[in-house]
Amino acid sequence: MIETHAHIYSDQFKGEIDEVIDSAKEAGVTKIYMPNIDSASIDAMLEMEHKYPDYCIPMMGLHPCSVKKDFQKELYLVEDWLSKRPFAAVGEMGTDLYWEKEFFGQQKEAFTIQCDWAIQYKLPVVIHCRESMEETITLLEDYADTDLFGIVHCFSGTEEQAQRVIDLGFKIGLGGVSTFKNGGLEPVIKNIDLSHFVLETDSPYLAPVPYRGKRNEPAYIQLVAQKIADDRNIDIQQVISTTTTAAMSIFENKELAH
Repeated sequence: MIETHAHIYSDQFKGEIDEVIDSAKEAGVTKIYMPNIDSASIDAMLEMEHKYPDYCIPMMGLHPCSVKKDFQKELYLVEDWLSKRPFAAVGEMGTDLYWEKEFFGQQKEAFTIQCDWAIQYKLPVVIHCRESMEETITLLEDYADTDLFGIVHCFSGTEEQAQRVIDLGFKIGLGGVSTFKNGGLEPVIKNIDLSHFVLETDSPYLAPVPYRGKRNEPAYIQLVAQKIADDRNIDIQQVISTTTTAAMSIFENKELAH
């Protein structure tokens, strides 16, 4: 299994990170892709890459909840890092109307700038869109005739929205929310072709059932895979194989992904 989205550098793992990584490997996780948040998270993320080379793999981007009045300064740092070394993706970026709406205009500007960089560097984008699915799809539709591709992380939309996202060249990130009774994702999981899904945890957040409300970790990704298998009435190995291929098409065969 490929863990496509984990903040494994979070302070919540301090003092236990070796055990958490060992558990992930024992669970069958072969790679962990780490989304950046903002300038404050870069050092810890790159330290994880140094400690676990070719296993913990960094992205570079600016999270929408870190888009404030001074977001241009943050974006300057993102651009500087993208220009001087390889990253797996531009992310985590996107939109968020859950926490506050004050800077939504700036979020949209930062979204467009980072999508343009992804095209320039031929990288995928990893998109956060909390309480803003329709707004995010509208922004992505402006790129319909470009080479933009990537993952809509922690997908929470409808089956119809999922298909629109897929038609734009994106995979659907499924994590702990897919195991929640009130998650609302069963129609998406059952009816969208399996080849369009990738697995994620968003660790340390959004732990799947039966760990809901506790610290999440990459090893729990197998619970997400099992839920998809159960909902579709197929073997978990089919879920693992297909989602791994989908993740590799985004992160490891970038030129073939779109």
